[in-house]
Amino acid sequence: MTARTDDHSLDDDDDGVMPAAFPYGPARVALDLAVRRLDQAELNREPSEMSEALAGLARCYRSLSAWSPALDYMQQALRWAHVSGGVDQRVNLLCELAELACSTSESILAPDGQESRAARECARDHAFEAARVAVHAADPQWEIKVLLRVSDVLDRCGDHDDAITLQTRALTLMSRPDAGRDARQPHAATPPQLM
Repeated sequence: MTARTDDHSLDDDDDGVMPAAFPYGPARVALDLAVRRLDQAELNREPSEMSEALAGLARCYRSLSAWSPALDYMQQALRWAHVSGGVDQRVNLLCELAELACSTSESILAPDGQESRAARECARDHAFEAARVAVHAADPQWEIKVLLRVSDVLDRCGDHDDAITLQTRALTLMSRPDAGRDARQPHAATPPQLM
């Protein structure tokens, strides 16, 4: 099988034999299905569908600890999410990218090396972007979950102060009396000059 997605192929060698890194099994079957889903999405060229298909492929590579293609496909998924305009989808992909970059950093044997530091910086950037964009999510309660999720990434990256700051922000949002409704929308009892 020589499945293709853009300029990437599941077959890494020229003789058409599957590399040992991706042996047949449940993870490989999931990878094959994700490639077929992406092939179908490429025919339709619908941004949200493309984003989901690319993210699915990235998740399959992540499950195989193939960090580089996982990051590449997740970045492509994020670009398509920008095109589709879906804030929730974009925030979720930013969180996944932050977690993926953090896992990439943790998998590198030299934790203080340049490659590991670059992966941690990438994780931090995506985590902060997710926290920033989460304010615009459709579900205001989801912002709390996003803040806690990215604070975990920051903590894993060694940014304990920033992690605590985001956790505090999440706790503040949880403790608001109007936490069950969208506090960002003006309420009838709120005078216009205070908004």
